[in-house]
Amino acid sequence: MDLALWAAKTGLDAQNTQMAVIANNLANSNTTGFKADRAAFQDLMYQNVQQVGAQSTQNTQYSTGLSLGTGVKIAATEKNYSQGSVLQTGGTLDMSVTGLGFFQITLPDGTLAYTRDGSFSMDSQGNVVTASGFPISPAITIPISAQAVTVGNDGTVSVTTAGSAKPTTVGQIQLANFINVEGLQPTGNNLLVESGSSGAPQVGTPGTNGLGSLQQGSLETSNVNTVTELVNMITCQRAYEMNSKAISTTDQMLQYLTTNLS
Repeated sequence: MDLALWAAKTGLDAQNTQMAVIANNLANSNTTGFKADRAAFQDLMYQNVQQVGAQSTQNTQYSTGLSLGTGVKIAATEKNYSQGSVLQTGGTLDMSVTGLGFFQITLPDGTLAYTRDGSFSMDSQGNVVTASGFPISPAITIPISAQAVTVGNDGTVSVTTAGSAKPTTVGQIQLANFINVEGLQPTGNNLLVESGSSGAPQVGTPGTNGLGSLQQGSLETSNVNTVTELVNMITCQRAYEMNSKAISTTDQMLQYLTTNLS
């Protein structure tokens, strides 16, 4: 009975965590460049009451064993890095990546973070920064005299200034990709950082070496499918109710034993 209570309790914990993942996905359904998470379940260690393959007699052995599971756990959360829809915004410094790759962002401590959120703007010095004020890397500065800013599909940033008909190149946006993008560590603010699992970044020009191309005046939307998440929410709720029912039923069985055998 204790084993049944424990297994059902782990089921409640796992489904509670699953609901937290679903809730976070739904909360970020409109977050630019957000990638949906998925909870990965694993069963816990088994109690081997009767070992499979053990000798049942001197000349025979058990073809199957007797193993009792002890429950379930959430082993990991994995991000789905599939392409989100592209929303045309017309913003001069709005950029989306079509294909593989992440924008590189310099954090206040000098380290790099990575994002699919291309909603950039300028600070008081003309530096291209994120909504949180973190500059893009390599740094790009738009001169105050710029009348128009153009970002090419290969990441070339050029400006047209007063009195000059020929555009001037002021920077080059580069993208980074990783061998294992699922190994990137989310930190909030639409940013991810390198980890030991992701591998080192492979940096290059957009549109080369398998990297995606840039599109100015557009943003990549969240790839959260709200219909799928709502279905997952119902499934999670039903699983939680069943585990709760298992605890209730086990408790009733224990009460029956206590009442009739005391």
